Amino acid sequence: MSRSRRASFIIVTASYVVATLVGVLVFLAAASWPVLARLGIAEAAATIVIYLISLIVRNASVYDPYWSVAPIVVCVGVVALRPLTVGAVLLVIVVTFWGVRLTANWAATFSNLTHQDWRYDLIQRRHPRLFPLICLVGIMGFPSLVIYLVTAPAVVFLQASGLTWITVVGLIVSLGATTMQLVADRQLRRFRASHAVGSGLIREGLWRHSRHPNYLAEILMWWGVWLVMMSTSPSWWFLAVGPAVNTAMFWFVSIPMADNRNRERHDDYDVYYAQTRALLPFRRGCH
Repeated sequence: MSRSRRASFIIVTASYVVATLVGVLVFLAAASWPVLARLGIAEAAATIVIYLISLIVRNASVYDPYWSVAPIVVCVGVVALRPLTVGAVLLVIVVTFWGVRLTANWAATFSNLTHQDWRYDLIQRRHPRLFPLICLVGIMGFPSLVIYLVTAPAVVFLQASGLTWITVVGLIVSLGATTMQLVADRQLRRFRASHAVGSGLIREGLWRHSRHPNYLAEILMWWGVWLVMMSTSPSWWFLAVGPAVNTAMFWFVSIPMADNRNRERHDDYDVYYAQTRALLPFRRGCH
């Protein structure tokens, strides 16, 4: 694994270029399939490429940018196949804004390929022999499935397009969610820059009202996209399974893991936990 930040960035970037090319080739090869099926198999192929590269560099965090990069590639690719419309352009702008911002936030915290996400390290320590399988299925496979499910409504909308007041509401929800993430991440970076690691617990700004405002924003982002799709293709309402599974992933997996880690690192976390809801910005009050 490279200790050079620049070399690590080059390796990760090259990995995604290769994964994108493989995904595009698979998508084109399945020309007779429905679009959503073609995207599904293309995303699966791209995920396998990233997984194989993660084995080579021995770092599962190579997958981390996938969450923010894949939806941009999918939306831009779908739009490129159809005539442009105002609704399609606006949705692509919102998704791109979301993806670029999230990728930039990852890049700002990325050191090099010798460091792996703490959650992956925890799983690897607990299940060293099963880790490659857990990595393929849990760390990469399941999130890629979620990404596919949350972007499916965007794909349906981009094929139908249109612009109604419901479209605008959905776009506002997604744009507002991305802005919330931007603010929350900046507040967290500013707090960490002024405090030693583990020396304090952020209870400022959005974090005063929600323990996980960044997760709340991620959830709202994809419900907004689903609402955009509903404005033109209500018969596809069942694609709500995407944002629903995404919500469940954060609620049952990401939030408990983050809470448990913070509880181990901060003696006053139980007080913060008792006073502050996980997502909704409403104070509980002291118990």
